[in-house]
Amino acid sequence: MEVLSTADLIESLNLGLLAPEYIVTGTLIILLLVDLIWGRPVANKLPWIGLLGLGLASLALIPIWSVSNTDSFLGAFTGDPLGLLFRGIILISAAVTILMSERYIYQSGTAPAEFFVILLTATLGGMLLSGSSEMVMIFVALETLSIASYLLSGYTKLDVRSNEAALKYLLLGAASSAIFLYGMSLLYGLSGGETKLTEIAPKIATMGFPSILALVLVIAGISFKLAAVPFHQWTPDVYQGAPTPVVGFLSVGSKAAGFALAIRFMTSAFPDFATQWHTIFAVLGILSMILGNVVAIAQTSMKRMLAYSSIAQAGYVMIGLAIGTPDGYASMIYYMLIYLFMNMGAFLGVVLFGLKTGTDEISAYAGLYQKDPFLTLCLSLCLFSLAGFPPLAGFFGKLYLFWAGIQAGAYTLVFVGLVTSVASIYYYVRVVKLMVVKEPSEVVQKYTPTDWTLPGMRSLQIGLVFTLVNTVALGLASPILNFTKDSIQNTPILTTAPLAKAEKNAP
Repeated sequence: MEVLSTADLIESLNLGLLAPEYIVTGTLIILLLVDLIWGRPVANKLPWIGLLGLGLASLALIPIWSVSNTDSFLGAFTGDPLGLLFRGIILISAAVTILMSERYIYQSGTAPAEFFVILLTATLGGMLLSGSSEMVMIFVALETLSIASYLLSGYTKLDVRSNEAALKYLLLGAASSAIFLYGMSLLYGLSGGETKLTEIAPKIATMGFPSILALVLVIAGISFKLAAVPFHQWTPDVYQGAPTPVVGFLSVGSKAAGFALAIRFMTSAFPDFATQWHTIFAVLGILSMILGNVVAIAQTSMKRMLAYSSIAQAGYVMIGLAIGTPDGYASMIYYMLIYLFMNMGAFLGVVLFGLKTGTDEISAYAGLYQKDPFLTLCLSLCLFSLAGFPPLAGFFGKLYLFWAGIQAGAYTLVFVGLVTSVASIYYYVRVVKLMVVKEPSEVVQKYTPTDWTLPGMRSLQIGLVFTLVNTVALGLASPILNFTKDSIQNTPILTTAPLAKAEKNAP
C-alpha cells in the first residue's frame, strides 16, 4: 500500500472544491452563535445572515468551473459541472425558502434560528449529495438531507397535521433508506469491497441477476426522494401538513438532489446496465405523469394539488433521465431550474394567502383578484407556467424535454407527456378561473389589503417578484440552455461512459 506524503495527501484531498459547502457550514454555525449570544433582539437579522451565506456560497461555485482536477477527498466527491449545476439549484431554492419563511415563522411564533439552521443543514446535505461519488459519502449526505427534512416537516410542534406529516415522512423515509442501503451493500459485496461508484462498475458488469437486484433496490431508494410513483405515498400528506415554506424546499431542493444522485449513480456504477435502468425510469416517468396529473384534478386543497403536480413534474423530468443522452440530461437540468422558480413562486403565493386567511382550500381563492390583483397575477403566471402555457418558461422547459425525447426516439414517453400536460391544464386553470372570474368567497370577503410594512412581508414581496421575473424570462433565455449543454459535454461520466444507444433503449 502506497503511503502518501503530507503534501500529496493535501493535494489529493483538493479541499477547495467544497468551498461552497464550507461557507454554508460556517453560516449555520454563525446563526447558532448569534442566536445564542444575542437572542430575540436580533431575530430579524437571522434571515439576512442566511441569505448572505447562501449568496457567498453561490459565488464560490464560479471559480470551481475552471478547476481541471474535479475529484476531492480521494475521489469521494466530484466537483464536475453536473454537480455544480445541481448545487446551484439547491442554493437558490434554499434562498427563496428563507424569503418565503421569514413572515411565516414570525406569525407562527416559532424559533427562527433553529429553523434556518436546520434548513441550511438540509441544503448542505443536498449539495454534498449532488457531488458524492462514493457510497459511504452518498449515504451520509442522503441522511443529512433526510433527517433535516423530517425535522423541518414537524417544525410547527403545536400543529397536529405537522406532527403527523413528520411522522409519516420519517417512517417511509427510514424504510426507503433501508432499501437503498441494502442495494449499496449488495454492490459492496459483489464488487469485492469497493465503495467508489466508478470502480464498482467493471466488477459487476457480468454478474447478471445480483447486479440487477442491486440496481432495482438503489432505484427504489432514489425514487422516494424524487416522489416518483409508486414511491410517492408520503408526498400528499407531508405537503399538506408540513409548513408551507418547507414544502417549497422539499419540492425543489430535495428533488434536485435526488435527480443529481440518480444521474451520477446510474452512469457511474451501472453503465453496462443502461438498457435496464433506462427502461425502469421510463416506466416510473409514465406512471408519475399519469397518476400525478389525474389525481391532482380531484384535489380540493391547494397544497395537495401542488403535491400531485410535483409528482407529475418529476415524471416529465424523468424523460431526460430515461433517454440517457447528453441532450436529455441538459434539458432535465434546464427544466429543474425553471421548475425552481415557477413552483417556488406558486408556493410563495400560497404562503401569503395562507398567512392572511389561515386556509389552503382551493374554493377559498374565489374572487381574489378583486382584493389582491398583485397576488393573483403572480400566482396565475406561475400556474400557467406549470401548465406549460407559452411564452412562459414552463412551456420552453417542456418543449426542450420533449424535443430531446423525440431526438432519442422515445415517442411513447413524449406522447404520454403531451397528453398529461393537456390534462394538467384543467386543474391549473381552474384555480386561475376561480380567482379572476368567480365572485369573492366568504374568506376573500374578509380579506384585507396586504400591509407590506409588517415584519417579514418585504421578504415575501422580494421573493414573489424574483420568482415571477424568472418564470417569465427564463423561457426566452436560450444562453442558459446552451450553458447546460456545454456543462454536460464537460462532465466525463456523461460523455465517456459506455452507455447503450438511446435509440435502442427508447420505449
